[in-house]
Amino acid sequence: MLWKLASTYTEIQREQPDSGNILTHPDYIDGNPDLIKPKKLLNPIKASKSHQELHRELLMNHKRGLSMESKPELQRVLEHRRRNQLIRKKKEEEDAKKLQCPFKKELLNRHQRLDQLEKEQEEQEDHVPEFLKVKENLRRTSMVTGNEKAA
Repeated sequence: MLWKLASTYTEIQREQPDSGNILTHPDYIDGNPDLIKPKKLLNPIKASKSHQELHRELLMNHKRGLSMESKPELQRVLEHRRRNQLIRKKKEEEDAKKLQCPFKKELLNRHQRLDQLEKEQEEQEDHVPEFLKVKENLRRTSMVTGNEKAA
């Protein structure tokens, strides 16, 4: 349809005489048989088969009313690859955890036990009345000041 509009526009321009136009018309329009008529240069992108097939496919999809809102194939492929990489990475991490040597497992267990003991001690300290904590702090400060005076 756009092609038809463009061709009718050029026909209208040819039919109308340009009286006030400064530019001269080329000689090949006069129909001189001795001159070589220039050919329109082809756009290498539009002339390629892949471009023509893609354009044809887009036109067919538009005519059918297929949703153009769906993601392009490249984007879908890239998302699929990213998803597969994440899955592969998680799987490798799980395998690495399973294949740890017994020494590392024992170290990890001890570390967890120590953390648990520290948490229990902190909880026990939290249950101690406030006045005992203050009294203990006072003893420490009095000992520190007494040592400084002696030195």
